Amino acid sequence: MRETNFIMDAKKIVLLAGALIIAVTTALLARNMLSSSGAPQAGASAMPVEANQPHVLVATKALPVGTILNAESFRFQPWPKDLVEQAYYIQGQADPAKLIGSVIRTAISAGQPMTVGSVIKPGERGFLAAALGPGMRAVTVPVSAQNSVAGFVFPGDRIDLVLTQSVSGGGDGDPLKVSETILRNLRVLATDQRMDAMGEDGKPVVQTYSNVTLEVTPKIAEKIAVAQTIGSLSLSLRSLADNPSDLDAAIAGADVDLSNAANPQAEKKIMAKLAARPIDRGTTYSTGADVSRYQRSSVPAKTAGGSVPAVPTGGAPAGASGPVIRIARGTNVTEVPVGGK
Repeated sequence: MRETNFIMDAKKIVLLAGALIIAVTTALLARNMLSSSGAPQAGASAMPVEANQPHVLVATKALPVGTILNAESFRFQPWPKDLVEQAYYIQGQADPAKLIGSVIRTAISAGQPMTVGSVIKPGERGFLAAALGPGMRAVTVPVSAQNSVAGFVFPGDRIDLVLTQSVSGGGDGDPLKVSETILRNLRVLATDQRMDAMGEDGKPVVQTYSNVTLEVTPKIAEKIAVAQTIGSLSLSLRSLADNPSDLDAAIAGADVDLSNAANPQAEKKIMAKLAARPIDRGTTYSTGADVSRYQRSSVPAKTAGGSVPAVPTGGAPAGASGPVIRIARGTNVTEVPVGGK
């Protein structure tokens, strides 16, 4: 019995020792967990040291050459004091509002500090040339206050160009009045001699202007030169959401070839380039008849001795047999076949 009791006492001692070891281990683990949870407090106490670091101006996104800067293009960020260069824009020493409207001369990656030599400010030599993309041209278009979105078009915006004209044709009837969107997605480089949209207080200033400078391809520059001799030009401000939809349409129409995109970064670069391109295809138009029933929908036809067939008001073929109705508008007389519109 004594031997049995001794064995039982030994087992109890072993169990007690094991329980003690487990308790000590649990206490150590709990202590380590509590000390690790206190690390954020130590980090929070170190924040004032970071706040004392100099803040430099960095790009919030990739800024390729020719980008016109706006308020969302950059921000101040803490930077190691030993790595601050003299060319950086340092908070307290530089006014970022004065950079709005400037153009990127050297490409800057997202998060990279902006330098004095990487931007050209409005009015400096070479500003307009730096704003142009490779192979692009700058053309100036005269517009009136009524045709320039009341001054709400700023450098960096994108617009459509609308041509309005009157086509007299060969007849004595009223001329055909037509308005046509001839070009789309054109980037505005400047309005009159102004290349930024901010006033001295750093806020946008709305003002009327008589000339707008646009970024176009050489072929589109030729089209604009001809359009100015045909009729009057108007600006139509584009929404920021239009470019992705136009790009989707280009991809669906097989206008975009992404087979050469070796990686997602190259594909993204191609997509961004295509989204910024001017468009001179797929134009739309409206005639006077689309606005008023008393206006024409086609060019007036020749009435006497004319050999060129034309389509009179209502769309009926010229010279059609059958009774006609003569409509007089002042001194102008138009013949409309019975049954025509």
